[in-house]
Amino acid sequence: MSQNKSSFLKRKSHGDEEVQWLSVSDLMSGLMMVFLFISIALMRNAFLERDKVQIEKDKIKYIALAYQKNQGAIYDGLMEEFEQDLDKWGADIDKDTLSFVFTSPDVLFASGDIAIRPQFKAILNDFFPRYLNVLLKFSDSIDEARIEGHTSSIWNSGTTVDAAYFKNMWLSQGRTRSVLQYVYLLKSIRNNKDWVKKHISAVGFSSSKVVMENGVENHERSRRVTFRVITNAETQIRQIIEGV
Repeated sequence: MSQNKSSFLKRKSHGDEEVQWLSVSDLMSGLMMVFLFISIALMRNAFLERDKVQIEKDKIKYIALAYQKNQGAIYDGLMEEFEQDLDKWGADIDKDTLSFVFTSPDVLFASGDIAIRPQFKAILNDFFPRYLNVLLKFSDSIDEARIEGHTSSIWNSGTTVDAAYFKNMWLSQGRTRSVLQYVYLLKSIRNNKDWVKKHISAVGFSSSKVVMENGVENHERSRRVTFRVITNAETQIRQIIEGV
């Protein structure tokens, strides 16, 4: 009787261990499944994030290519319209910045004055309506057309560098305002005044962007008025980057 009882207890003890082992095994299996699902979810998120970044890179690449194409098309449009006029106006067109630059200061303004000279008015009468017609062909890709005024770094003798900078700031700002006001009031562009008001601005840079040649400032070429086209590609790329 005692022997049978002992055998029964041993079998029962062995059975408890088996039940306990199975419970731990089930728990470990469950944990492994949880970790597996977590890993899959993390991998999925990583793949989605990678795909999202790639999509944004592709968008930026597309915009950059479109920008380059538009840049070339706008430049070609300006050259086609004005190539025959550049020499007689003393003007250049910069392909990289889409800047139409009037480089003959004696034609533009009297020294230290913001009033437009008659010869420059005659040029603007011819230039601006045609310039506007070119821009309107690309209006969807143009953010702004900026009239920029630039001066040399010098003023009257005895003027300090800082004083000359701010006097030239006043001068460059006044000149660009004069140009903007003049072209805005041209009867030939009256049907496009709303577009001009929304997209064309006047900025004076004083002597902050002088023309350097061989490390020396070219005072004559630094005195200039520029009509510069700014496309909306930069804005689009910034919006994509901020959204990533």
